[in-house]
Amino acid sequence: MVTSNIKAKTNCRRITDQLGCFSVLEYERDISVTHNTAETEYYASKMNVRKRQVIADLNGTGIIVQAGAMQWIAGNIDVQTNVKGAGDLAKKIFGGAVTGESAIKPLYHGTGTIVLEPTYKHILFEDVASWGSGMVIEDSLFYACDDTVITKVVARSNLSSATLGGEGLFNNCLSGKGIAVLESPVPREELVEIELSEPNDVVKIDGNFAIAWSSSLTFTVERTTKTLIGSAASGEGFVNVYRGQGKILMAPVGK
Repeated sequence: MVTSNIKAKTNCRRITDQLGCFSVLEYERDISVTHNTAETEYYASKMNVRKRQVIADLNGTGIIVQAGAMQWIAGNIDVQTNVKGAGDLAKKIFGGAVTGESAIKPLYHGTGTIVLEPTYKHILFEDVASWGSGMVIEDSLFYACDDTVITKVVARSNLSSATLGGEGLFNNCLSGKGIAVLESPVPREELVEIELSEPNDVVKIDGNFAIAWSSSLTFTVERTTKTLIGSAASGEGFVNVYRGQGKILMAPVGK
């Protein structure tokens, strides 16, 4: 049996979060530095700019990983392309082209440990089932997920939401059951979670601050007032509008 001490707590790293088969190993301070980089790394760690690695422990289960994200594997784990045929391949190539992500994300299945590449971004674990019919995520957020999670590409409900909202015409949508691992530009503590509990609830956001939202929400782009003159006078112009029942994860700064 292959063993490793990667999860062992040391004076520079520790496990900071865990959900399902996934864990986050955070390097509280970077000691692999030189005399030229030591000062920068020291102050970076004080501001929570730290290396983080996602670890997945598989026990006869599987995960889907962003292409190129795997660093090393220990155990009896097989790697597959996660392509079910020519039609599925065409869909994945199209999805990769319109979202800017890799077309084919490898599927790892078996028993053992997978360690992903270090990242300075913040790691979010999301229970996909808690988002109801699914969660729409911004491009480049996807990092990994259980193989029970369904991934697909969804289009905006209208052209205005893409051309005026600054969000793009297509996004990834995750649905089903399982854990999704996202790379966030900000830590979980800074994210604002907005709940929309009634069918007619409305949230208006001035800018592309939403990083994820329920697929049940209708997304449009509208003027802040009923007239162009009023919008110009208010200095706000157009806002992203989310309607319906669901939730939104919003970052305090633009992406």
